[in-house]
Amino acid sequence: MTRRLLASIHDVGPRFEAQIDALTDRLTDLLGCRRFAMLVVPDHWDEAPLSASPAFAAKLRSWADDDVEMFLHGWRHRDDSSDKGFAQRHMTAGEGEFAGLSKVEAAARIADGRKVVEDAIGRPVTGFVAPAWLYSPGAIEAVQEAGFALAEDHMKVWNPQKDQVLARGPVITWASRSPARIRSSLMFSGLARAVLPIMPTVRIAVHPGDVAVPALLDSIDATFRRFTRTHAPSRYADLLR
Repeated sequence: MTRRLLASIHDVGPRFEAQIDALTDRLTDLLGCRRFAMLVVPDHWDEAPLSASPAFAAKLRSWADDDVEMFLHGWRHRDDSSDKGFAQRHMTAGEGEFAGLSKVEAAARIADGRKVVEDAIGRPVTGFVAPAWLYSPGAIEAVQEAGFALAEDHMKVWNPQKDQVLARGPVITWASRSPARIRSSLMFSGLARAVLPIMPTVRIAVHPGDVAVPALLDSIDATFRRFTRTHAPSRYADLLR
């Protein structure tokens, strides 16, 4: 059995262009290729519309041409629901956009966002990942009806069309919002490097905020170097084969 390493850069868009450039270079160097995914936000916090940034759209298309998978990552990323659950209040700093949406609203944001991203990259997106990996029941239905073959939450990758789980296990990721979050993510990544090599599929996700914290970058480097010894850098779409 091939052991797969699935890597991704989250929150991709013109708002974080410099950080995305830095992470793209870093992952390309660590993996030895551009076999990773970008999760694209069409208009981050309603402040950075991809449709108004042709230069960044051209970068996305170039990266897609160079084997980078492109996922739709919500619409605005911000959670603007009035009734937030525990995870929305305490784990995402207001970023779980799809955690409280109705099916109708989720479907509308998916359709609008998909058009923006696909117009930019000139091809279909690979799949959908909700911001903060949080989905309301209505959002899950909307993802299924949108026809995506790949979706992801914190604990699995699945095929919404077949309601089939393709890979299980927690995403290794880092948080830069506070010293406590930094410490806890460093602890988890260290534990993951020791425990998760037994998993057939390992997922690693990085965010723009990681770039500003040297300790996180060191941990990211160590984590990729550990798993590239045992797992082949792969595309999410490989899970469908």
